[in-house]
Order: sequence, then structure tokens, then C-alpha cells
Amino acid sequence: MKSLNEDIKTGQFKNVYLLYGEEAYLKRQYRDRLRRAMLPEGDTMNYACYEGKNIPEAEVIDLAETMPFFAERRLIVIENSDFFKNSSSGLADYIKTMPDTTCMIFTENEVDKRSRMYRAVSGKGRAVELTRQDERTLMLWIAGAAKREKKKMRESAARCLLDMAGTDMENLEKELEKLFCYTLDRDEITAEDVEAVCTAQTANRIFDMVEAVAMKRQKKALDYYYDLLALREPPMRILYLLTRQFRILLEVRALTERGYARNQVAESVGLRPFVAGKYMEQCRSFTSGELQRILEDAADLEESVKTGRLNDVMSVELFIVRHSAA
Repeated sequence: MKSLNEDIKTGQFKNVYLLYGEEAYLKRQYRDRLRRAMLPEGDTMNYACYEGKNIPEAEVIDLAETMPFFAERRLIVIENSDFFKNSSSGLADYIKTMPDTTCMIFTENEVDKRSRMYRAVSGKGRAVELTRQDERTLMLWIAGAAKREKKKMRESAARCLLDMAGTDMENLEKELEKLFCYTLDRDEITAEDVEAVCTAQTANRIFDMVEAVAMKRQKKALDYYYDLLALREPPMRILYLLTRQFRILLEVRALTERGYARNQVAESVGLRPFVAGKYMEQCRSFTSGELQRILEDAADLEESVKTGRLNDVMSVELFIVRHSAA
């Protein structure tokens, strides 16, 4: 991101940019910032956007060869094309020799770094991965957003927001907008405000459900389940997410027993460090044997549903009741 900020600040742009990764908010932000920096506001003559699969490469190349209309450059934005998962040989070869009067910005969710397109972009311009941000970065970002709205937000309130809404910045942005409207007549956003108006994400509800199971709070665990059903989450998806959670706990438990530190656990399991810390706390409530038996029970219940021996709603309810019993 530092290289992108430097290009925007200096106005010295590469011919081609690839913005990829799971953080959609950052991809959108940098795409728009690059566009505003490259083209005058309202210039539609020198701007084109393609989206989706089956984008005609020949058409893109023809447009890229067209001189800009009374402007320094022409900008072509290509989104979610999957060019970086297949050969795209024509476009990959063209990028190496494209004129200085054309700039391209690609935004993709996933890329194959072995592909010709990735190598072509890396050689001619910048390929920047925009991943989910760590807790510290998100806390600073939340504080900055609140400050721009002339609001104060204590660390406890910001942490509560992360706990409820997760770490996806697009979702956090929406929840912050709700909070700004809710506290229109006040200059401080509290944890109580967050709990009052923010929507807990499914993954966080699953985490809370497992926590309730671990603490043998059966009613609380069932309440979370009924809330998810009310939100029209399919029972078998809930069982899948619960199973996934317990599988991660079993893996974290094994690594913890081997003496792994939080950062090592995070790297091994593929979690962000502060999330790994939460799993390390939660897995202490279970033995490895208990976690293994829970996973086996989940597999048995899934088979019972698939063979028609058990109703899907009842199967998850039974799973929760069994493992949250005091």
C-alpha cells in the first residue's frame, strides 16, 4: 500500500496496476483514488470499465491503442475478470509493450502468481495484495473515521464493534454509518450504542455459540441458534460452521500443547493474531478428546439428516443440547 500511496502523492504512475486480495474495501478505495489522481473529474471520454468473465481481449487492446482525447492518458479498469487464473496470452503479451498513454487497473479476488498475466503486470507495473487488516490497524481506522465525523469513540467501544461486526472493512464502514446516524445528537459513541444498533455477523454468532457451549450455558447457546434461524441461516450451514469452529479449536489446542506462541498459531492455522488469541482462550475449555468426540457427533448428525432419519433443525438443536449440558 505504501507504493500505491507514493504513486498517488507524486503523480508518477505505472502503466498497469493489479489490486487483489480479500479486502474489498481497500481495493475499491485504491481503485477510486488512482482514478481520481489519473483523470480529471468528469472525464468519461478517456475512461472505460469492464467487469466479469469473458471480457474480449481484442476490444481491450484496441481501446488501449487509442490515443487519449485531449488528455495525458487513457484509463481502463478491469474487474473480476479471471484473467489471472488462465493464460490470457494476448493481453499478457500486450501489457509488456502497451503505450505510455494508457493505464490499466485490474481488481481481482484471487490470482495465480504463476500466470503469465501476473508476471506481466509485476514486470510492467505494480501487483499489490490487499488483505484483511490487523486489529491495531482497524482500531486506528475506526478512530479516524469517528474523528472525521467529529465523534469520540473509546477503545472499548471500538473493540466491541470489531467483536460484533468482524474485520471486513466494507461491513465495518456500514456499521459505522449506522452509529453516526444513531448518535447524531451526541459526540461520543459508546459500547452500548454498538450493541444497540450493530448487526452481529454469522461467524461471530457462531463463535459466541461455541463459547456458550463451552461455558455450559445451554439457553444462551440455543438463543444464538434461534437468532440465526430467524435470520434465515440454513440449519446445515450452521452445523457446518459449528463443525469448522470446533475443528479449528482442535488444531489450535494441539499447537498450544506443543508450546506454540500466538503468532505461531496464527501463521500455522491461517488466522490473524488477535483472532488466534481468542481461539487459544476458547480451546482451554475443552480437552482434545472432547473436541474429537464433538466433531464425530457432528458428522453422525449430518449423515442422519442426509439419510432422512433426522430433521435438519432438530439435528443442530440436539447437537447444541448434548454438548452444552452441565
